[in-house]
Amino acid sequence: MRALLTLLLSVAVLAGAIGVVWARHLHRQAYIELSQLEHARDELNIEFGRLQLEQATWSEANRVEQVAAARLGMKFPETADIVVLQP
Repeated sequence: MRALLTLLLSVAVLAGAIGVVWARHLHRQAYIELSQLEHARDELNIEFGRLQLEQATWSEANRVEQVAAARLGMKFPETADIVVLQP
């Protein structure tokens, strides 16, 4: 009876040890994945900042005015070209 109890306790201790090793392994894998995802997040945040800066640059009034003049031939009307309509 005593040998059976010793064997049973030994098996329980061995199973617990294997469970601890398995849990540590899963923890390490999850930590590696977390680190990779944090790195990807940081890269995306940097790219987002660059894109916001680029959008602000392209939408400046001076830039829009330059493109309108260069590509479309647009310009501000001269005083003689302005017509005021009376109701």
